[in-house]
Amino acid sequence: MSDKLNRRKFLGTVGAAVAIDAAANPVYASRRSKPDKIRIIGIACSPRKGKTTAASLQVCLEAAAQLDTRIEVELIELAEMKIDGALAAGLPLAPGQKDDFGKLIPKLSDPKVRGIIIGTPVYFGNMTSLCKAFLDRCIAFRKSNFALSNKVAGVLAVGGARNGGQELTIQSVQAALLCQEMIIVGDARPGARIGATIWNDGKGEVTRDEFGMATARNLGRRVAEVALQLMTIVK
Repeated sequence: MSDKLNRRKFLGTVGAAVAIDAAANPVYASRRSKPDKIRIIGIACSPRKGKTTAASLQVCLEAAAQLDTRIEVELIELAEMKIDGALAAGLPLAPGQKDDFGKLIPKLSDPKVRGIIIGTPVYFGNMTSLCKAFLDRCIAFRKSNFALSNKVAGVLAVGGARNGGQELTIQSVQAALLCQEMIIVGDARPGARIGATIWNDGKGEVTRDEFGMATARNLGRRVAEVALQLMTIVK
């Protein structure tokens, strides 16, 4: 009996400590007020603007928006943006060099943004160099109170074959997002896969890939669903 009581006392003390720590943590403090609306952002990491990755993410975001009227969505395409991954190492900008990553920092760290979906084409079994540069530069969020912590994350990959490396690419992106303390979700039931896997048959019309579009819609809904659930918990 004594052991049980001691254990309860210990757990109660730990729980109180965790609650105090959470209240003091700026990551949680920024989420205390429950917004009327939440935003889910899709990041298209293809160097080709408006192509298959963007189209697939749009399907994903539309499914998220349809889940609840409180959800707003936005698609950001990194194509034509200058994002230098080398700057993640602390190197200065070269004279005259342009870099656009700074524009993304306030947008992604906004407390109203509760979900982020990363989309990338598959290049040689992995993400694009643009996607890698973006993820490397996200070290800025780790240096700023883990501003991406507890945001829901999903990943979408577009490959040139039905089994063209999409899942490996998704896992690679997810590994970087886990380092940001993000909450990773897959495409949920009925498939319950690790993310959205899209097949580009070479004709540039991914919406004909019924299986891939189903995973995109499921992923969008799942990100939205979990983001809404967290909104009622983390205030």
